[in-house]
Amino acid sequence: MWLKALHLIFMVTWFAGLFYLPRLFVYHATAEDKTSRDRFKIMERKLFYGIMTPGAIFTIGFGIAMLIDYAWASFGQDLWLHLKLAIIVLLVVYHIICGKFVIDFKNDNNKHSHVYYRWFNEIPVLMLVAIIILASVKPF
Repeated sequence: MWLKALHLIFMVTWFAGLFYLPRLFVYHATAEDKTSRDRFKIMERKLFYGIMTPGAIFTIGFGIAMLIDYAWASFGQDLWLHLKLAIIVLLVVYHIICGKFVIDFKNDNNKHSHVYYRWFNEIPVLMLVAIIILASVKPF
């Protein structure tokens, strides 16, 4: 149960960043003065590298430990687990895209509007809902 508790703690940390970073992108995309843009660059960097990425690493690490410890036995039988792992792969891709956007903003090379980031911000919500339903209800 310790593995599960640690997995959930770091998952909450990771998702907090996944929800907040795109919101910072929305504000950064509308910022018009250098002071604000510089402040957003610092906030984005600290959130991505200091909170989100460690949260992702520990979430995935404890998830793998749970697979090895007890979930691997049901891996071939339970479709819910396959779907959850597929969504997690998509979530990692989303995380990497967020990192690319952090770099783009850092280099003053943003190519998207605040509206784009508002829609982009909704993606982790959908993934979280799917992951929670799959892991708790195990419908398949």
